[in-house]
Amino acid sequence: MSGRFPGVTAPIDPELARERIAEEQTRVEGLIAGLRDELGTSENEDVSELSDYDQHPADMGTETFEREKDLSILEQLEEELSELQAALERIDNGTYGIDEVTGSPIDPARLEALPAARTNVDTEH
Repeated sequence: MSGRFPGVTAPIDPELARERIAEEQTRVEGLIAGLRDELGTSENEDVSELSDYDQHPADMGTETFEREKDLSILEQLEEELSELQAALERIDNGTYGIDEVTGSPIDPARLEALPAARTNVDTEH
């Protein structure tokens, strides 16, 4: 147990953290690629469908809602990817696993669940 930070049993291994973040980046990049493919295909199908027949306004509303929802998910995934990149930079800078507000270590269990965490749970706003 570290004398400097009671309750923290072991320092975070930067290479293990880097591997975990790389795995998460790969997962998120796959989700982004799949969603972009779906959005591209879906848009082209919508245009051809519209030229074939008139759509009921409710159908158009549903399609618009679904597309906006997908775009929102895409934006969230891109933000998550950006946070993962920032976590890699913190590893390089030696600040990964340090709460950005309090300067105390972030609980390793939190980092396992959320590798890009910048703060401890009780520090979040």
